Amino acid sequence: MYRIKTMNKISSAGLAHLDKSRFLVGEDVTNEDGILVRSAPMHDYVFPSELRCIARAGAGTNNIPIDRCSENGIVVFNTPGAN
Repeated sequence: MYRIKTMNKISSAGLAHLDKSRFLVGEDVTNEDGILVRSAPMHDYVFPSELRCIARAGAGTNNIPIDRCSENGIVVFNTPGAN
């Protein structure tokens, strides 16, 4: 099962696409494999060793430390026009 941490309020319409038998999703998820974020600042966020990707709900990635993610092999992507 993949563990997905949400930061900020993520639309329930979007979260409905994640199969509950394969994804544990929520704000209180720890040791996350992925993060869904909108505008929460992440520059001081401590990445767990399991973290594989960060998805930004919206355009831009200025709230995500891209250099540190690259150094740790964490894929970062955004969704311009989807918010």
